[in-house]
Amino acid sequence: MEEYHRHCDEVRFNAEEAHNIVKECIDGVLGGEDYDQDNINQWTASIVEQSLAHLVKLGKAYKYIVTCAVVQRSAYGFHTASSCFWDVTSDGTCTVRWENRTMNCIVNVFAIAIVL
Repeated sequence: MEEYHRHCDEVRFNAEEAHNIVKECIDGVLGGEDYDQDNINQWTASIVEQSLAHLVKLGKAYKYIVTCAVVQRSAYGFHTASSCFWDVTSDGTCTVRWENRTMNCIVNVFAIAIVL
């Protein structure tokens, strides 16, 4: 039984670890910046590429999908949704919301366990 629990812990997606990695990447790219339409493509690309690189470096048996949206802050708000059909015992997701006075950023990480 102990072997089974250890295996589950190794396979289970650690959303907190992913959240911390992504938040650090967002802070590194957007921290201290004001919204600028000319930089959005570069910023979002940097956030997803850096997040993905750090997640892969963890060496866990997952395929990752990372999405990022950055919008200018407004009175209209910003809403997103996602839905997944997967194995809830091994796959997982993590959403990181970040904002400053001029913009909102949402990054989603989807982790799909590689079963060997």
